[in-house]
Amino acid sequence: MTNLGYWLSDARAEYPDRVALIDLSRTPPREVTYRELDERMDRVANLLATAGIGAGDRVALGIGNRFEFVEIMFGAMRCGAVPVPLNFKLSAESLTHVVTDAGCRAAFVETAVTARSAQVVEQLGIEWRWEVGGGGAAGEPARTGWFDYAAALAGASPDFDPPVLGAHHPAFQPYTSGSTGRPKGVVLDHEGQIWWVRCLKKYWPAGPDDRALAAVPLYHKNAMAGAVKPLLQAGGSVVILPGFEPVAFLQALSAYQCTQVGAVPAVFTILLDHMNLIRRLDFTALRKVVLGSAPVQPELMDAVERAFGVQVGESYGLTEGGPVMLGPPVDGRPVPRGSCGAPWPEGEVKLVRDGVEDARYGELWVRNPGVTTGYHNLPEVNAARIRDGWLATGDLFRRDDDGFFHFRGRTDDMFNSGGENIYPKEVEDLLLSHPEVLDAAVVPVPHAVKGEVPAAMVRVASGSAVTAEALKMFTLERGPAYAHPRHVVLVGEMPLTGVGKVDRAEILEVLRGAMPGQ
Repeated sequence: MTNLGYWLSDARAEYPDRVALIDLSRTPPREVTYRELDERMDRVANLLATAGIGAGDRVALGIGNRFEFVEIMFGAMRCGAVPVPLNFKLSAESLTHVVTDAGCRAAFVETAVTARSAQVVEQLGIEWRWEVGGGGAAGEPARTGWFDYAAALAGASPDFDPPVLGAHHPAFQPYTSGSTGRPKGVVLDHEGQIWWVRCLKKYWPAGPDDRALAAVPLYHKNAMAGAVKPLLQAGGSVVILPGFEPVAFLQALSAYQCTQVGAVPAVFTILLDHMNLIRRLDFTALRKVVLGSAPVQPELMDAVERAFGVQVGESYGLTEGGPVMLGPPVDGRPVPRGSCGAPWPEGEVKLVRDGVEDARYGELWVRNPGVTTGYHNLPEVNAARIRDGWLATGDLFRRDDDGFFHFRGRTDDMFNSGGENIYPKEVEDLLLSHPEVLDAAVVPVPHAVKGEVPAAMVRVASGSAVTAEALKMFTLERGPAYAHPRHVVLVGEMPLTGVGKVDRAEILEVLRGAMPGQ
C-alpha cells in the first residue's frame, strides 16, 4: 500500500502488545502499545473523513511532545490528508504565513503549549479545530469554538477503509526557513518516504528490544528521522520527553534503559555540565549516540564518548533532501571525526562548484526517491534548486581521499544555532521595523553552548536614545527567542566595501572582538 500512514503495520502485526510509545508529558507516564496506536490512527482518519477532510487537504499540527502527535501525524495520512507540522516557536506572523500558504482546512493544537498557534488558527477562521490535551471539564475544550480531541477520538470508529492514493500523493508538508525570511513548504510524497523506511531497515539496525529517547521537538526532523521512524519500524519503543531539561533527560535515559539517543549538539554541551549526575546513573544499555542538525565539534564528540562510554556519530540531513544518503560506509570502515559519513548506494550525491561537478569540494546535490517533489507555491525556487531530480542543498562539503564528506558551511548567509536555522536577513528585517533603526547587519558569533548565535551591528537615527538592550528586547518580543541578537553594537555609520556594500567581513571581526570575554 502506497500510504506512509501504514508504515508501522508490519511491527503492529508482529508485536501488537509491545509498547511503542512511552509519553512522559503526564503523570503517570502513558504507555501506548502497537495495537492501540494503530487503532487510534484509524480513529484519527475516520475523525477527519467524517469532517469532510480527505485527499490533499492540509491539516495543521501545533502539538508539543506527546504521543498524540505521532497518532495524528500518521493517522491523518491514512485518509489522504496532508499534515503540516508547526514550529510553534515561530512568530505569529510566520505561523500565519505557514497556515495560510498551506491552505489548512483543519487543525489540531495543544493550546496549553502553543497559545500563539491557537490564536492564529482562530483568527484565520479554520472551522475544524481540535484541542489536544484538554484543560476544561471532562469532554470539553478549554477554548470556545474548539472540539475536544480526546472525546472526539473516542467517538470515532476504529475501523477505516483507506482511499487509493497515487504514488506521488503528498504525505506531509513541513516548513523550513528560507533566505527571504519566510518559511517554505516542503512537499514530501508517500512513495519517497516509504522508500526511506525500507532504507532504515537496512542502514539503521534496530530491533524490538531497542529504545530511543526523543527530547527535541517532534515537529523537527531530528526527532522523527532519528528516533520515531527507526524504532517503530523495528518494533522498538520511543520514550518521549515533553521538552529538554538536562536532569530529566539524563534520568529518563537511564531509568528507561535507552539503547540509543540523538539530539542537536547544544543538548549534549549542556548535559556535560552535569557530570556528577552522569557518573551516578546507569547508562550500560546505551549503545548509540548521534549528534546532528547543526555543526558538530570533534572535541564535543570526544567528551560525550568519555562521559557515556559509547561511540558517538554525526548525522546530516535537511528537510527537503528526504533521506540524504550519507552515513557509516557499507564496508564497515570507521567514520573519521568531522565527517558525517560516505554515500550509501541507494541514493546519488555529487559536489557542484561554479556550475560543474567537482570531485573534492562544492555544494552538495542529492537525488533519490525521498527528495521533495517541490516547494509549495514556489515555482521560481523549484526551478532554481531542483533540476532533473537533483536537489541543490545549499550546503558546502569537502570530500576527502577516502570518500568521506565533511560539512564546510552554507552557500548563503544562513547559520545554525543550537539546531535552529537562522537567516540574518530575517533578523535584520525585524530590527529595521524599529522606528529608530536605520540600518542593521546580523552575523554569527561563537557561543559555547549553541555553537553560533546572532550578533548585530545597528545604525540608529541621530540623537536616538534607544539602547542595545532595548533592541534585544524588541526582537525577543516580536520574533523567535533563538533568533534574537545576543550582542548589539550601535554605530553612527556602517562599514562599507569599496563598491558601497555593507562590509560583512569587517562587521564580523568587530562583533567577534566586542563579544564579552573576547
